[in-house]
Amino acid sequence: MTETLKKALNDYWWARWIALVLVASMMFFGYMFVDVMSPLQSLASTKLGWSAEAFGYYAGAEYMLNVFGFLILAGIILDKMGVRFTGTLSASLMFAGACIKLYAISSWFEGTPFEQWLSSWWVEMPGSAKLAALGFTVFGCGCEMAGITVSKAIAKWFDGKEMALAMGVEMAIARLGVFAVLSLSPRLADYLGKNDPSVVIPVGFCTALLLIGLISYVVFTLMDTRLDRQIAAAKNSEESEEEFKLADVGALFKSRLFWIIALLCVLYYSAIFPFQRFGTNMLQCNLGLDETQAADLLRWFPIGALILTPPLGYFLDKVGRGATMLIIGSILLICCHLVFALLLPQVPSKALALCTILVLGVSFSLVPAALWPSVPKVMDARFLGSAYSLIFWVQNIGLFGVPILFGKVLDASNPGVTDPMAYDYTNPMLMFAGLGILALFFSLWLKVLNAKHRYGLEDPNIKSKEALEAETLSTEE
Repeated sequence: MTETLKKALNDYWWARWIALVLVASMMFFGYMFVDVMSPLQSLASTKLGWSAEAFGYYAGAEYMLNVFGFLILAGIILDKMGVRFTGTLSASLMFAGACIKLYAISSWFEGTPFEQWLSSWWVEMPGSAKLAALGFTVFGCGCEMAGITVSKAIAKWFDGKEMALAMGVEMAIARLGVFAVLSLSPRLADYLGKNDPSVVIPVGFCTALLLIGLISYVVFTLMDTRLDRQIAAAKNSEESEEEFKLADVGALFKSRLFWIIALLCVLYYSAIFPFQRFGTNMLQCNLGLDETQAADLLRWFPIGALILTPPLGYFLDKVGRGATMLIIGSILLICCHLVFALLLPQVPSKALALCTILVLGVSFSLVPAALWPSVPKVMDARFLGSAYSLIFWVQNIGLFGVPILFGKVLDASNPGVTDPMAYDYTNPMLMFAGLGILALFFSLWLKVLNAKHRYGLEDPNIKSKEALEAETLSTEE
C-alpha cells in the first residue's frame, strides 16, 4: 500500500508521455493557426485588399493584448488556478478568436454594415483586416497563455526526469504544425478554391483543428487531476505546491538574471516568428516563385527544429551546455538573415535559399531547446508560471511591434511599388540580423554570469546518482 502511494502517475513513462502528447496536440493545432495566413500574403493583397503594412498590423495583433498586460495576468492565473483551469481557458480563447478571424475574411462579413463602418476609419487598414486582427488578438491571448501553461505542465510531469527532452519533443510537435500548415495552406486555398483561390478554406480548416486541440486538453486535465490527488496523498497535504504570493511577481522584475533571459528571448524570437509571416513573400520576390513553391521552400525551416530539438533536449538532460547552445544559435541566426538580406538577391538560387532555411532551423532548435528548460533552474517552482508569463510578456512586446515595424520598413524601402511580387527585402532582413546581434550579446552575458555564479545552465538536467547522494547527505547534515 505504501509503495502504491509513493509511485505517482508521472512515475510511469507511458503516462507522462501520453500527457505530453495531449498538451502538445493543442500547441500543434495552435501553431498551425498562427501561420495559416503566412503563405497567403500576396493572396490577401489581391483578394482582401491588404497592403504590406496592413498585413504587418494583422500579424502583430496576435500579441497586442499580451503586451498590454494580459500575459502577466495569465501567469498569475496559472500560479493561482493551476494548469487544468488555465489550459482549458487558453484553448477556449484560441478557438473563439479563430472563429472571429474566420468570419472577418468570409463572404458573410463582406458588405455588411459592420464591415462598412470598420472600413470608414483608418482607411489604410480594410475592415476585414481590422476584425481579423481582433480575432487574432483573442487567439493570441489564448495561444501565449497556452504556451506558459504547457511549459509549467511539462515541468510538473517531468520533474527530476527527462524534462529537456520532453520540452524538446513538445516544441518539435509544435514546429511540425508550422511545416504542415505551410504545406497545406496554399494548396487548400488553390485546390478547394477551384481556380479562384481563397483564404477562407485554410483558415476554416485550422479553426476546426483548434476544437480538437481543446478536446485533447480536456482529456489531459483528467489525468492531471489524478496526479494531483496522488501527490497530495503522498505528502499528506491538500496542497501539492508551495503557495504563490503576488509579491513574487515584483521580485522577478528586480532580478537581473530574469531580464537577461527575457531580453535574449524577445530579441531572438522577434527575428524568427515575424520572419515566418513575411518569409514566403520574400522568397517569391527574390526567386520569382509562386505562393505554393515559396511556401514549400519555407516549410523546411521548422523541420530542422523538429528533427534536432528532441536530441538536443536529450543532450541537455545528459550532458548540459545550455548557455553555449544559446550562443551558437544566435550566431547562426545572424548569418542566415545576412544571407537573405545581401546574398540571395544577388544569387537567386533555390539551393542557397533551402540551405539557409535549414541552417536557420538548426538555430531555431538550439535556442529554444536550451532556453526553456533553463528557466526552472533559476526560478522558484511556486512562481514558475509567472516567470514564464513575464518572459513571454517581454517576448510579446517584440512580436507585437516587430511585424508592424517590418511592414513599415518594407513599404518605405519600396516607394511606389504596388506589385507584391516586386518588393526589395534587403533592409527588413538586415533589421532581423541586427536583432540577432543583440541576442548574441545577451547570450554571451548569460554565459559569463553562469560561470561566475554557477546557476547550473551548463549542467545536465538529470543528475547522476553520485550527485543525488551528495545532495541527500548535505540535506541531512
